[in-house]
Amino acid sequence: MNGADADRWSRVAAQWAALWGGFAEPAWAAVATATGIGPGVRVLDVGCGAGDFLAYVHRLGALPSGVDPAPGMVSDARGRLPAADIRRHSLSDLPWDDGQFDVVTAFNALQFAPDLAAGLAALVRVVRPGGHVAVANWAEASRNDLEAVEEAVARAAGEEPLPDDATRLPGGLERLFEAAGLSVVEAGLVAVPWYAPDDDTLVRGVLLGEDPETMAARAPVVVAAARPFRLPEGGYRLDNAFRYAVGRTPARPR
Repeated sequence: MNGADADRWSRVAAQWAALWGGFAEPAWAAVATATGIGPGVRVLDVGCGAGDFLAYVHRLGALPSGVDPAPGMVSDARGRLPAADIRRHSLSDLPWDDGQFDVVTAFNALQFAPDLAAGLAALVRVVRPGGHVAVANWAEASRNDLEAVEEAVARAAGEEPLPDDATRLPGGLERLFEAAGLSVVEAGLVAVPWYAPDDDTLVRGVLLGEDPETMAARAPVVVAAARPFRLPEGGYRLDNAFRYAVGRTPARPR
């Protein structure tokens, strides 16, 4: 599904939360540890979706805010965290004043900005001096079982899989951060496995956002491509990985 299509994301908000909502938790934990998210820390999640990471940092005692361009996602996030400041807005023009947050995060979101450098600059602008910016997204295709299934679907439809962009490759996020004037304090690779208990869940997860006719037509391709990842007890485990980087903004001169 096109990650930049806000209307389509709105239509599948509830399905996304059910099928993929907690999937990135290992990456959340790595970022939370690296940035010191805890009681009283002001956190903005850019591309917050249905609010799963916001709920996670709320449990850590942080003060969460979020922004997402999809109205359906924003509605779900507000329903989950009614006291949080969650706004519908584009990711490259954030509706907050400079230096409002201690930590700004973007999970599987920054790569959809029309201009990566401008998108990252928007995140940096709303972080206080000496605060942190953290970005996490899918690692290169070769590290993701999900990619093998999606490639099979693309080829069955007569399409060529898209190449890895710079943010997915080793060192890509770090170079982007350094160009933005951030000091990289941590970067790494984290495993994010996804489980599907049955064929139906597998198909709905992989083909999220497709119409029923397309989903029915492509289901056999999905199931066949995922056969290597089937568990002996039933269901599927697809091993995947996210790359993440954490940067610190320059401290205010004394």
